[in-house]
Amino acid sequence: MSKQPMSSQLGARAIAALVIQKLLGKQQTLSSLLPEYLDRLTRKKDRALAQELCYGVMRWYFQLDFLLGLLIDKKIKTKDNDIKALLLIGLYQFIHLRIPPHAVVSATVEACNELNKTWAKNLVNALLRRYQRESEYLLKKVESNLSAQCSHPKWLLALLQKNYPECWLEIVAANNTYPPMSLRVNTRKVTRENYLVMLNEAGINAKIAPNRTTSGIILDCPVDVYKLPEFRSGYVSVQDLAAQLTPELLDLKPGQRVLDACAAPGGKLAHILEYEPDISEAVAVEWDRLRFDKLQQTLDRLQLHAKLIHADARETSAWWNGAEFDRILLDAPCSATGVIRRHPDIKVLRMPEDVEKVMIIQSELLSSIWPLLKPGGKLLYVTCSTLISENDQQIREFLNKHANARNELINADWGIATQHGRQILPGHNNMDGFYYACLQKT
Repeated sequence: MSKQPMSSQLGARAIAALVIQKLLGKQQTLSSLLPEYLDRLTRKKDRALAQELCYGVMRWYFQLDFLLGLLIDKKIKTKDNDIKALLLIGLYQFIHLRIPPHAVVSATVEACNELNKTWAKNLVNALLRRYQRESEYLLKKVESNLSAQCSHPKWLLALLQKNYPECWLEIVAANNTYPPMSLRVNTRKVTRENYLVMLNEAGINAKIAPNRTTSGIILDCPVDVYKLPEFRSGYVSVQDLAAQLTPELLDLKPGQRVLDACAAPGGKLAHILEYEPDISEAVAVEWDRLRFDKLQQTLDRLQLHAKLIHADARETSAWWNGAEFDRILLDAPCSATGVIRRHPDIKVLRMPEDVEKVMIIQSELLSSIWPLLKPGGKLLYVTCSTLISENDQQIREFLNKHANARNELINADWGIATQHGRQILPGHNNMDGFYYACLQKT
């Protein structure tokens, strides 16, 4: 049995292989795994390479795995998925990175030593060199397989084709791109225009977001958050532009009581508090303990205050004090198919049955939370999904069951108008894929 690799011996490729090995075993997500593993690397350029390899392999996994299947005769054993990950890393470097081929082969083979898998060196060397020789032929094979060509799982491609017959290829292409880094300026501390000046003075090129957001900024190139001026002081947060539409759609007014029913990690809650500082009370509910802690950290950094409750929002008898809310934000758990470009491991980790499970939770949340809303109050239903079954279908079924619910159509120049809300597709106006629907209690 191989010994556990020593962290001091590992380079960027070996670290990336260990992360991808866990992802292939469906152990945690890329964003939860990566920080711990990157900490094992001392050099900044190694950390950057390891991160690029992890995200890149997940983004192009179905293409790379298809190619690997053409190169290898028998399936690699699960216990050796670190070697499979190394092979995927090698192929990714050949196809998508500007690293000299000889360096790709030698560095990837060397990583076998770092992982204490010396037996695999010949295998890795032979397969990568074979790809070099036959790359033109192999890449043509990719064109004959839709899942490999689009680098998406077959089940998701089928749903996108069904939901968006005219533009599913655009969605797929957007999912495979790198997302921009967008910021939300805390206008309680600084104006958006003044913060743009602060960014430029810090040597960070940026521009005001060209859409309806009132505090959005897009960076020309991503940077470490701690390089952002006054980040620790709460002047700014990292948040996708689509998520920044929430406060305006909630139609916030002074004196209102607001509930954020699935609040972590707290970006939308914080924006609500920044946007309308004179609401009477904000209550935030989150059931996941780790995410609940992040919720508190978000508010602490921004010096904002809300009543935080660690509970399942569906179990209202356990946490609700009977006082109705004027506004409710239900940012529902979902398949996250609208944020694949930020979290490409979704394509590998998510399964069709996962969508069915979250649809049940969405329905239960809507039914449980609705009685907490005042007559005349509004509930904003949000997902970061592109699937109709989680979006318009959920709202349609809810309206059919609740006579005291009225759908308030959203008039906007962003997204696509649906029967009950608006759908933003990934990449449109530099935004992630989000769905919004507004319900008013009659």
